[in-house]
Amino acid sequence: MIDWDPRLYKWEQIANVVAGRIEDGTYPPLTLISEVKLQEEFDVARVTVRKAMEHLRQQGLITTKPGKGSIVSPPPGSE
Repeated sequence: MIDWDPRLYKWEQIANVVAGRIEDGTYPPLTLISEVKLQEEFDVARVTVRKAMEHLRQQGLITTKPGKGSIVSPPPGSE
């Protein structure tokens, strides 16, 4: 569970946690990130998780393919 900061949107805080996990290697490149598991972990609505995932996509940290899910992007130049 997370101690929510009332100054930030929940989706921002979830995106920050996931970005931190990507950065520290908890989620290595090509790891599938489950929206359902994040929804359960943070006890939020699915739309909140989706907004966090959209933010991570915009930052280039994850890639999403319809019907396949979201994976951690490989480091630049490794493709």
